[in-house]
Amino acid sequence: MLLRILALIIKELTSLWSDKKTRYVLLIPPLIQVVIFANAANYDVREVPISVWNEDIGAQANEYIRGFTYSPAFASAPDVRSPEQAREVLESKTAAAVLHIPQRFSADVLAGRPTHVQMLIDARRSNTALMVGDYAAEISQDYAARIGGKLAQPVDIEITDLLNPTLDSQWFILPGLVVVLSLIMTMLVSALSLARERELGTFEQMLVTPLRPAEIMFGKAVPALIVGLFEANIVFVAALLMFGVPFKGNLLVLEICLLLFSLAGVGIGLAISAVTKTQQQAILGVFVFVSPALVISGYANPIENMPTLMQWVSLLNPVRYMLVIARGLFLENLPASVVISQSWPMLITAVVLLAAATFMVRRSVA
Repeated sequence: MLLRILALIIKELTSLWSDKKTRYVLLIPPLIQVVIFANAANYDVREVPISVWNEDIGAQANEYIRGFTYSPAFASAPDVRSPEQAREVLESKTAAAVLHIPQRFSADVLAGRPTHVQMLIDARRSNTALMVGDYAAEISQDYAARIGGKLAQPVDIEITDLLNPTLDSQWFILPGLVVVLSLIMTMLVSALSLARERELGTFEQMLVTPLRPAEIMFGKAVPALIVGLFEANIVFVAALLMFGVPFKGNLLVLEICLLLFSLAGVGIGLAISAVTKTQQQAILGVFVFVSPALVISGYANPIENMPTLMQWVSLLNPVRYMLVIARGLFLENLPASVVISQSWPMLITAVVLLAAATFMVRRSVA
């Protein structure tokens, strides 16, 4: 019995290694993923864009602000002059935090009185918000230590978490899960479609039917779209009803954006399906794409923390754009300009990949 099982194991390993495409999938993607994961999966918080709302023109206020300016944890963002501007830069993600210096800051420091500042933080990414607050408190303590006995106590910094005031991580995770599950199911269904036809030997039969390549692709794309949208809406309803995640945006806008995103996922899946011969290869192809795509999408760690090269690569990733839209529509009423700016890259991705997959099928006909 053991010899028979051993023979079967050897046969399976031999069949895996004998196929050139499977051999490439086994060897090359792990190396690529090691490079991407090691560089992109960085949970340190640095160069967080911070805007300053300074109502004090004194030298003491400027010195306090320099503690943030020269800190590696923060990077300068446009200054603001009002509460409305502060909220606008946070909602648009121009800044992740706004430091508010009141008018009497310098006077309080010179008089040795307790002084107070406020930091408004975009708390949609709860872990980052907590770390930003800790960094701000450390800088305030360092400032008090530098000026010696002038202050009766360290600067009292009030942290105000906006857009997710409870710092509930589910408010951050579940909108992203709507995107992730939609992508996985859409890609799986579409990637398996043509590969299954080849594996069953019905691909050639389908090509000799009156169906044109574009019609074949359309027929393969629609079921994947339906499954992807269905899965996304299951998670959407569960997030609202079971976990109490708020939804402040427009439902129709979310569904339209999910449709565009699913089209991009279908394009990727059909492109994979067009170059694979078996369902096993197609599943491996989906895994090879999904793992690094999630890492460089901003799903778990901020894109701005990644190396510059990874940030540029992420511009080709449709998951990056849909995450911004989904989280924005859940936790705020995302402005139309932001929705449009995040939607057109997904549309371009869908058009290019669907056209490429159709071209590959047309070549098969020829």
